[in-house]
This record gives sequence, C-alpha cells and structure tokens, in this order.
Amino acid sequence: MRVVVTGGAGFIGANLVRTLLARPEVDQVRVVDDLSTGSKANLAGTGAVLLEGSILEPALLDEAFTGADAVVHLAALPSVPRSVADPLASHHANATGTLEVLEAARRAGGPYVAAASSSSVYGANRELPKRETMRTAPMSPYAVSKLATEAYLAAYHHCYGLGVLPLRFFNVFGPLQPAGHAYAAVVHADPVNLAFGTRISLLELVGELESVLGHPVEVAHTEPRPGDVRDSQADNSRLRELFPDIRPVPLREGLERTAEWFRTL
Repeated sequence: MRVVVTGGAGFIGANLVRTLLARPEVDQVRVVDDLSTGSKANLAGTGAVLLEGSILEPALLDEAFTGADAVVHLAALPSVPRSVADPLASHHANATGTLEVLEAARRAGGPYVAAASSSSVYGANRELPKRETMRTAPMSPYAVSKLATEAYLAAYHHCYGLGVLPLRFFNVFGPLQPAGHAYAAVVHADPVNLAFGTRISLLELVGELESVLGHPVEVAHTEPRPGDVRDSQADNSRLRELFPDIRPVPLREGLERTAEWFRTL
C-alpha cells in the first residue's frame, strides 16, 4: 500500500508518517511539503520519500500521487490570527490547495482522500459539545477555508465518486510540535470530529503543565483575539462508531511526553 501525506514534514504529518511506516501493510509513504512550516529534520530516519514543493503545483502532485492508494491531506497554512492578518494567503493554501489535491487525486485514478478540517468551523455556535450535525458559523478566514475544504471533499465524493473523509481536528499537541512562534496552538462524505470529548480551561491546563514541569508558568492575560473560538468540546460518537479500536492518550501522559521531547532539543 502506498500513501501520500501532504504536509507530512510538519508536526502532525511527521508523526503520522512514522505511524504509517510502522504498519506492515504500508510499503511506501510519500510526503509533499514546501517546508514553510515543516522541516526535513522531522522526517529523519523514517524512510519516507520527500517531494519538496507546494500543493499548488499540479505536476508535483501528479508525481506524488502516481500509484497511490490513499492520500492524507494535511498541508495548510495554519492559524486563525495568521488568516486574519492575511486572508488571501489562507484561502490560496487551504481552499485552492485542497481543490488542487482533489483534482490530482482524480487524475491519479481516485485514491481515497482523508483531509484535515478544523473545529474552528463551528465558530460562533456556542452549543457544547460540538456535534458534526451542528450549524457551522466560521468566525475567521481560516475557519472559512477549512469549511471550504469539507465542502470540496463532499462535492468530489458526490460528483466523481471519490472516497473521502474530512476530519475536524480540535486542539492538538505532542512531540515535534513547533514552539516559539506567533502561531503556536494550543468512510463517507460527512465530517468527523477528531477529538475525545474532554474539556479543560486554559488556567487548568496551565496548572497541569506547571505540575509536569515542576515550576510556575508565566501567564499573560490579554483581550480575546479576533476570530478565536472561546469554548470548544467535541461529541466523539461518530469517531467511536467509525474507529471503535481507537484509544486516547490521557492529557497528563501527553503533556509529560511532549515536555520530555522538548527537553531533548
């Protein structure tokens, strides 16, 4: 089995690449990444084939998708604040980029496409927990671009029979996560929440992190940033239904593993 991971040199992508290559049924993983937010170092020792360039380059995608059985589309320009500062860049990378990926998949004979959306699409809808059937109300250009990603996947499923799975990522952290920059973050065509239903306040998270690190963490209280969603919690019923064997990593364990990785840098 051959899998293509766009954005595979990034934080989430590189961890996925390692997981895929550890599975006996996966023969090869190709990564498409322009290294704007990812790093070659994240792929060191994995055996993945890196095709350096943008998902906005059709010829590069055609090369990567040849013979592929599945595509995991993670490449994007992340961050709500970045999108507020430069909405056109977010649209080109996330919405147009997804369209280019889907067109390349169609030219390649229709490999299955799973793609990263975001919990930010729920936006101004304050109801908790978030269920996939809820009204979306994006509050930022980034959220709009991710909703466009979902809509394009659904359209290509219905128009061309492409197998797709949009996954709404909630808050993600772990080893290989970049730090020290302004944008660091805390089977059918319907979207799926990629989260486990728990919820913690930022101050509670700071307290847990202080316990893991063994020292106080400086906290700066500011006004809310434009486009940010105040509260987020997922209903994970659909995720459990589709992937009953999936097991979450407890928050404390995840923080400990992440802190340990940062100490190695």
